[in-house]
Amino acid sequence: MTQEFEQSDQGVRVNDKRRIDPDTYEVRQTTSGEPQSELAADAALIEGEVGGIEEKVAELTSDLQRVHAEYANYRKRVDRDWEVNRQSAIGSVFVELLPILDDIDRAREHGELNGAFKTMGDSLEAILTKMGLEKFGTAQEPFDPNLHEALASEEIEGVTEPTVIAVFQSGYRQGERILRPARVSVAGT
Repeated sequence: MTQEFEQSDQGVRVNDKRRIDPDTYEVRQTTSGEPQSELAADAALIEGEVGGIEEKVAELTSDLQRVHAEYANYRKRVDRDWEVNRQSAIGSVFVELLPILDDIDRAREHGELNGAFKTMGDSLEAILTKMGLEKFGTAQEPFDPNLHEALASEEIEGVTEPTVIAVFQSGYRQGERILRPARVSVAGT
């Protein structure tokens, strides 16, 4: 704020040299009494300050965009890790339940799964299937070492590729993850 105070016979006189009127906030018209060089210097000073402000705004905008991108990547990583942990926890529960499913299968094979036990067994298998547990390993399918564990092998005439001939224990998977390979007997040439 530039103000000049002059002492005269009539009292104190104040010359307000501000370009912006503080009451109306409008730019004041230059008077012939103000030197043009002083106004040019003020304009240059204001332009310099505006340029500095614009640089600071650009810098802060860049920082904000970088932080926003980092946060978006963080959220994606957290969501992905959460889903992996969730699937891993479900898989751990499935692995603990596999012996119970084996007992249900053996009881079914021997005709001992009747009445309420049959209903409970079927319900348990349906729930686990709905949650993503998949049973695999049947006789007469091609042997795949990624899915099957060969416990015995036989040579049979006419078999051109290794084939499962008996399933000792079913295999289970959750999506693409093998929880337990099927334990089988394999026929080959």
